[in-house]
Amino acid sequence: MTPSAYFATMVIDLNPNVARLGPLLITWHGVFSVIGIIAAARVGQYLLAGEGISGERVYDMAVWMVVAGIVGARLLYVWENYHLFVGAWQKVVFLNEGGISQWGGIFGGLLGGLAWSLRNGIDYRKILDAVGPANALGFAIGRIGDVINGEHHAIPSNLPFAVEYVNPETLGQPGRSVHLEVGYELVWNLLVFGVAVLTYQRLKLRLPTGVVGLLWLAVYAFGRFWLSFLREDSLLYGLRQAQWASLAMILAAGVLSAVWLAWERRGRSDTELPAPPTAAQG
Repeated sequence: MTPSAYFATMVIDLNPNVARLGPLLITWHGVFSVIGIIAAARVGQYLLAGEGISGERVYDMAVWMVVAGIVGARLLYVWENYHLFVGAWQKVVFLNEGGISQWGGIFGGLLGGLAWSLRNGIDYRKILDAVGPANALGFAIGRIGDVINGEHHAIPSNLPFAVEYVNPETLGQPGRSVHLEVGYELVWNLLVFGVAVLTYQRLKLRLPTGVVGLLWLAVYAFGRFWLSFLREDSLLYGLRQAQWASLAMILAAGVLSAVWLAWERRGRSDTELPAPPTAAQG
């Protein structure tokens, strides 16, 4: 389908930069990333209140998760794009200029939450349950910044609609009508968040602790796997890095859920009392 065949092409003429304060460049990507983190922490606080975990402790945990998530997100991005840093390795710490891997942030944040839980004697599975819905909202808000800056390049659109970035400062693909892939991810995350919140208490009553959060992380990963086919990211053994990470998340969620389900069933069977003898047996 050629650009002239589109029913609608949305032109994005937005400067990805908000302001420069000396050496500090403030970008919309960074602004919405911060808002997303705050929103995710607030959702986590609300959900974990029912587990007896105070808001102060949730925000303390959030700091651990954010720091570990930022480190993981940046390191994975640098590993994927090391050629951009050869000869200028000091740029690795220039987070304000963009360049992070969302999957690196997810896995890093989960490890940060695990470390906090072990340090504070909190059941990590309770944290996971809240992480599923909370992160979905945080990811959705963060994608608003990606829609503005056009950082994640997509393939030409084969749908009746497309998007074109035209701002001189854009990180997008000027002159090309492409899929708004990050916009699709934004919608997917909002759907995951909405369903996760509406079914949270019901699933918590039916599934072992931790499995609810793993379920929604896996659902997010499922959508991300298929949407990544619309990206122009480099391939590794036929798939994009984000797709391999999505499969890793789905596999990890499946294995851990199976282990916890088996553990709960075994615990129930061990605590069951033998039936009293009947009159005939007596």
